[in-house]
Amino acid sequence: MTDILSLERGSAPLVISIPHLGTHIPAAMHAQYTDAALTVADTDWYLDRLYAFARALGATVLGARVSRYVIDLNRPPNDESLYPGQTTTSLCPIETFRGEPVYRDSCAPDAAERQRRVRTFWQPYHDTLSAELKRLRAAHANVLLWEAHSIASVLPRLFDNKLPDLNIGTLDGRTANAAVQARAERAAAASGYTWVANGRFKGGYITRHFGAPQDGVHAIQLEMCQSVYMNESAPFDYVPALAEKVEPVLRDMVGGALETVKAMNAVA
Repeated sequence: MTDILSLERGSAPLVISIPHLGTHIPAAMHAQYTDAALTVADTDWYLDRLYAFARALGATVLGARVSRYVIDLNRPPNDESLYPGQTTTSLCPIETFRGEPVYRDSCAPDAAERQRRVRTFWQPYHDTLSAELKRLRAAHANVLLWEAHSIASVLPRLFDNKLPDLNIGTLDGRTANAAVQARAERAAAASGYTWVANGRFKGGYITRHFGAPQDGVHAIQLEMCQSVYMNESAPFDYVPALAEKVEPVLRDMVGGALETVKAMNAVA
C-alpha cells in the first residue's frame, strides 16, 4: 500500500478496480482547497467494505487512496470529455458534484501542475492496473475487470431526477462480451433494485480504455446509488441494515459475470 493505491493480488480471472475510493489529499495541498472540498464528499465511500466478498472469489482488488479532488483516475489524461454535451467533472475537478468550488481563489492547478499530478498519481494507478491485467491474462484467456463506483442518487447538476439504483456501463456493449454483461444484468433484474444498462453512465475512462473483449478483457462498470447502503449527507455514515441487503446482489452480479468468464476460459 502507498499513499496512491492499495493492491491485493488474487489468482482468479477477476480484477475489482475502485478508482474513487480515496480520501487522501496531501497535507501540503490542503491550503489550496475549500472547506467543502476537504470533506471529500464525492468519494465512492466504503466500496472496499461492500466488495470484501470478492477476496473469497480470488479477486485482485485495486483501490485508490488519493482523492478524486486531487486527480480523477477515471478520466483521460488529456481531459477529453467522456460525455460530450453533458455536464461532467474533469481530470482535476474545480467544482464538486453539487457545483461548489473545490479550490480557494487563484489556487486551481495550472497545466504544469495537472501534468505533475498525472505523473505522480494517475500514471501509477493505471500502470498497476495494466500490469495486473497482463499478469492474469497470462494465466487466463479471459479476465473480468469490474469497475466499482458509487454516487449520490440525486445530483441535479449532473443528471435529471433520481438515478436507478444500479447503473451498468459497457459503452453500449463494446467493453464486454454480451454473455458476460447479460449475467450481470440478470442478477440486477432479479434483485428488486431499479437498474439500467448503458443509461446515463456508460463506463468511464478505465472501462473504455481497458475493456477489449476481443483481447480477453471484459470490463463492466457499476455505478451504484449510495442511498442503497449509506447516508448520502455528511458525515456519510455506512448503514449496515441497507448494506446487508445490497451486498448479496453485488455478489450475484460479479459472481455471475465471473462464472461466464470462467466458462469461456474452459473452452478457449
